[in-house]
Amino acid sequence: LMTDQQLNLEHLWMPFSANRDFKNAPRLMNEAKGMYYKKPDGTEVLDGTAGLWCCNAGHGNEKIVSAIQEQAAKMDFAPSFQMGHPLGFQAAQKLMEIVPADDFQNVFFTNSGSEAVDTVLKIALAYQQHRGENERTILVGRERAYHGVGFGGITVGGLPLNKKYFTLLPDVDHICHTHDLEHNAFSKGEPEWGEHLANDLERIIEKHGGQQIAAVIVEPVAGSTGVLVPPKGYLKRLREICTKHDILLIFDEVITGFGRLGKPFAAQYFDVEPDMITCAKGLTSGTVPMGAVMVKKEIYDAFQQGNPKSIDLFHGYTYTAHPLAAVAAITALEVYIEDGLFDRAAVLAPYWEEALHSLQGVGSIIDIRTIGLMAGIEMEPRDNNVGERGYDIFCDAFHNHNLLVRVTADTVALSPPLIIEKEHIDQIVETLKKIIPNH
Repeated sequence: LMTDQQLNLEHLWMPFSANRDFKNAPRLMNEAKGMYYKKPDGTEVLDGTAGLWCCNAGHGNEKIVSAIQEQAAKMDFAPSFQMGHPLGFQAAQKLMEIVPADDFQNVFFTNSGSEAVDTVLKIALAYQQHRGENERTILVGRERAYHGVGFGGITVGGLPLNKKYFTLLPDVDHICHTHDLEHNAFSKGEPEWGEHLANDLERIIEKHGGQQIAAVIVEPVAGSTGVLVPPKGYLKRLREICTKHDILLIFDEVITGFGRLGKPFAAQYFDVEPDMITCAKGLTSGTVPMGAVMVKKEIYDAFQQGNPKSIDLFHGYTYTAHPLAAVAAITALEVYIEDGLFDRAAVLAPYWEEALHSLQGVGSIIDIRTIGLMAGIEMEPRDNNVGERGYDIFCDAFHNHNLLVRVTADTVALSPPLIIEKEHIDQIVETLKKIIPNH
């Protein structure tokens, strides 16, 4: 076993990380099982974030692990351009068993949420061309949205730091976000106030012309920006406006997919049917990188009009439907259904909500937002030094209290594995009660 001192940290450039500070006091995990990680010295760390919103079946699920191990020995790789293997088709079929509507008939596999977003944006633009709507070239995102880190994703996304140094796509606009502390602080579930914010899409339509817009993309619950729960009726209103103007509605369900809200997808939870859905993370319970774009049959069919021997979509990845990813997805989906994990999340959600909201009044907390097994705990920033307080709480939780949380600016974001027990929920809340006032 290597200690922190023996491990050379110099060469890895870590993603979305303060590399110098990390290397100064590393936060390393070496093993994982169930609800816990283990530090290199063997200390258990309670996982409050399902890794990074992804290990929904917990860690080291034996059924998923052995399926991946067996597949690695049987067939490690198969090309995906003009070739296939049974697992890719089986994974697609398995995914179709939990889609929000029967119209969803086709899936395009990617290797991450970021790739799924860039894929869905390309499909949206090409679909409009295929159906003769050549004017529809504008994509609409939302302020504060996170849609991964591809050029398409950062352009439709609404996080300024993610775009700061980069050239962006043209023909993109943004509707306003839904965060409003004055009206909605400490809401449990969907806030009562804010349905009308969806009407900001009408402003964008008036500005550009409805017939110019190809698609609107939103996260049903904005995750990475700090768990922003949509107001009651908001998503339904977006759907109405898109339908009225014949605009595609895309749900980015990379975080909300696979039981996070107690349903397979947020589309079912909110009872709103998008035209396409991106997902990743929980698709394989975090075991092998994989993403997917699920589309309605009419969208897939629009690409199938030309010469049957010609490529119908000039897009894809070396590792699309990779055998290890495909078998991980099939098995993860079986585990979710057989172990009743989606229902389990729904049953635990009220307990989770009450426990988290008991933190109201602690330290510098200015808002608590909960839905399903997700939570955002927002704190007042220190002297206009945004993010410092959140970062200190995150480090303290890991180093001194053996709890893994995630922070975005000064919001602690929580999304535990769906196998969580009530005592784990209590432990998370008690730990935060201790830590937050110290910062």
